[in-house]
Amino acid sequence: MSDRATSFHIPRLHLLKFEARRTPATASSNGLFSLSNKTVVITGGGRGLGITLARAVLEAGGHVACLDILPEPAPAEWLALQKVAHASEGLRLSYRRVDVTDEGALATAFDEIDAEDSGAPLFGCIACAGVQQKIPALEYPQADFERIQRVNVTGAFLTAKHAARIMVGNGVCGSIVLVASMSGQIANRGLTCTAYNASKAAVQQMCRSLAQEWGAYGIRVNTLSPGYIRTSMTDELLSTAPKLEGIWMAGALLGRLGTPDDFKAPAVFLLADGSSFMTGADLRVDGGHCASA
Repeated sequence: MSDRATSFHIPRLHLLKFEARRTPATASSNGLFSLSNKTVVITGGGRGLGITLARAVLEAGGHVACLDILPEPAPAEWLALQKVAHASEGLRLSYRRVDVTDEGALATAFDEIDAEDSGAPLFGCIACAGVQQKIPALEYPQADFERIQRVNVTGAFLTAKHAARIMVGNGVCGSIVLVASMSGQIANRGLTCTAYNASKAAVQQMCRSLAQEWGAYGIRVNTLSPGYIRTSMTDELLSTAPKLEGIWMAGALLGRLGTPDDFKAPAVFLLADGSSFMTGADLRVDGGHCASA
């Protein structure tokens, strides 16, 4: 990690400068879900849920900067994303290869995105980068357990930290969404994922702590907690343990598992003005799994 990563300073500015955004009483429903003239950074934006949420931001009128550890984003999904951006005049879409656990590289990426403002300041951030691993607790190697925490917890914290650093520096009352999981609140039947579950519980508590600190700057912090989603990560998991799908479906009150598209509207809601009085909260979108014993 570079020396720069330990030398950031957020000035103590008069709190009135950061008076929290209030939703106008006359705001239309469409306006409450608009991200027009706003830039949103999405980590884990190279594939899966992250790239789907990037599309949601574009469709809501926002500019998107995707960060991911992948050398290149998923080709087909990225091409579709570019078409959405090009169909809407003036929307910017960019991709940077960044490891969210490398604070120096992450800070540089945020600074570059901030420098590209062009009238649409950094307003929102979705920390979606994460990894999963299924290993019985008695066999869990320390190195693997620590890696899960480093990516899922430390990576989310550093992402939120540098998003907030830019927002505070620019006097922007923004919104940060940390992607957690229903697994932060329950132990999943049939899954031996102690490290992952612990990491998502940590993200939910981190959200509350950051919301308490950054509310003074008008910055909102919330978690979005998905249930089971069919992504490349869960498909890989199901390929090694095919009986899991039956266990998951037993608790699927709506008769299906989730898809990335199910989280587009919730993510936009948490970013946009429609949720302007919501911070330190968890929005669980799990198809009813946590409502069923």
